[in-house]
Amino acid sequence: MAWLVLVVAGALEVVWSLGLKYSHGFTKPVPSIITGAAIVASMVLLARAARTLPIGTAYAVWVGIGAVGATIGGIVLFEEPISPLRLAFAALLVASIVGLKLTSSA
Repeated sequence: MAWLVLVVAGALEVVWSLGLKYSHGFTKPVPSIITGAAIVASMVLLARAARTLPIGTAYAVWVGIGAVGATIGGIVLFEEPISPLRLAFAALLVASIVGLKLTSSA
């Protein structure tokens, strides 16, 4: 169950990181509220997952999900550049997340 909570926390990290762009520096109320709520929910769920999972693993997976998701979201939503190297490094993050999951004792 802790892993599911951690994945949801990571997904919420993607929401808030992309929300930062939509909020225009917290000058737009609705995107700012959504971004703030996602930040709080993401942290609460990370803390909950860390009750069971090693903090180093939980934090690394949370950050990795957020980084990969924000990269993909930026490409899809904001037409950020795509390059083979950028995709390769995102794939390395995914491989690292999977590796941490496979080597975790929890």
